[in-house]
Amino acid sequence: MQLKSRQEVNQFLEKSKIIAIIRAQEAQSLTEAVTALREGGINCIEVTMTTPGALNILEEVSNKVEGVLLGAGTVLDSETARLCILSGARFLVTPSLNFSVIEMAHRYDVPIIPGALTPTEILEAWEKGADVVKVFPAGSLGPGYIKDLKGPFPQIKLCPTGGVNLDNLSSFLKAGASCVGVGGALVKNEFLREKKWGELKELARKFQEAAQNS
Repeated sequence: MQLKSRQEVNQFLEKSKIIAIIRAQEAQSLTEAVTALREGGINCIEVTMTTPGALNILEEVSNKVEGVLLGAGTVLDSETARLCILSGARFLVTPSLNFSVIEMAHRYDVPIIPGALTPTEILEAWEKGADVVKVFPAGSLGPGYIKDLKGPFPQIKLCPTGGVNLDNLSSFLKAGASCVGVGGALVKNEFLREKKWGELKELARKFQEAAQNS
């Protein structure tokens, strides 16, 4: 995908509204899953670093599948952040607040979505240069928490992740989320294990339809 600047990538993420999170066990399944998601209308994909051989998979998929924006998730340190970027990641996502990862992303002009939960952490992430703040885990707190945060922090872009599903996705977006991160509720282990790419494509279409109608 020919998005050149950090700003263009951020705009694409916000327009897309959904970041699909994939934890696959091997490159072939991940490539096919990414293709199914794209055909279902979801073009922003996060490959987690908990996936075995994640860097090689990220590089292989970025070279094979066109029309998607690939990022790296579960990035825990600056060294991994740099390797992810060199392997083709167009954005980085962390589960927690790590300033060195934010600095590395800035060095390479790559969007960074650090994880935070409390108002203090969320504000710190934004002040350190987060492009979007991943509110994690968001499911147990619900859309009302996003609405509450947008009161004092209307300028901060939020991406609730963890517990987001087809039933509450629209509510999160209407509460003020810029985008959402969706993992197992969309990219189900069953789909990956049994290679149910048609079912993944259809579910992706439903998620995308719900997002665009929000």
